Amino acid sequence: MPDLLKKKVGIVSCSGEELAEGTVTRLATRKVLDQLRPEDTVTICLPLFLAGGEGDRAFAKFYPTIAVDGCELRCAARGTEKYSSRPAANIMVRDILIENGIGHPEGRRHLNEAGVQAVDATAEKMAAIVDDLLGKHWNRTAGTFEDIGMAIPVPKKENELENITPCSCGSGIPVQEVQINGQGINLIALPLIFANFRQEGKEPSAIIAKELLDTVRLYNQVPDGADEDYLPAILQEYTKFCEKEAEK
Repeated sequence: MPDLLKKKVGIVSCSGEELAEGTVTRLATRKVLDQLRPEDTVTICLPLFLAGGEGDRAFAKFYPTIAVDGCELRCAARGTEKYSSRPAANIMVRDILIENGIGHPEGRRHLNEAGVQAVDATAEKMAAIVDDLLGKHWNRTAGTFEDIGMAIPVPKKENELENITPCSCGSGIPVQEVQINGQGINLIALPLIFANFRQEGKEPSAIIAKELLDTVRLYNQVPDGADEDYLPAILQEYTKFCEKEAEK
């Protein structure tokens, strides 16, 4: 089970294969994930993200992300901002080539020496940005940094998670099952939403239930005409959440 208490940085890398720079982004991302910052980063699949991967999009809404692009099209940065939130940072390999005086990468499967150097330089820059982001406080609701700490506390122990499970994307965003009309519905990020509302001092009520549902809808598909079914179920779960928090 992912450690939900630990803040991580998501990396969205270019998936282009027609340019050597695209290979550089993927290899550099793997180096950061596997060698340089394995405990602090997760990867977000760009094709799945663009195709509507709810788990990946939810992660990018709640956690800071780095978009790593090979060329000026900046597909990773544009896609992340369009479908989720603006990346906390973005890197373009061609900029790194200029900054480090590295020649033009060649080869899509087997990079030349310049390509290998570009991988190392890009990975090192990503790792430095990860360190910088983890040293700051990221407001997961606003998608900006703040000075007062992380906006959403997350469940601390496994025995506190109960029916909360990690998202199938493996990003660490929790998914909570809610009984709606006798059917178990998995809602992405619901525990984080509850924690954020409670931190803001919002007590359970019919008005808050509507606000909760509006927030839930940002990360989940709520069927048309189903509001009357979802509202009491979500309010009931939020009430139980607040009662448990008050007992701690």
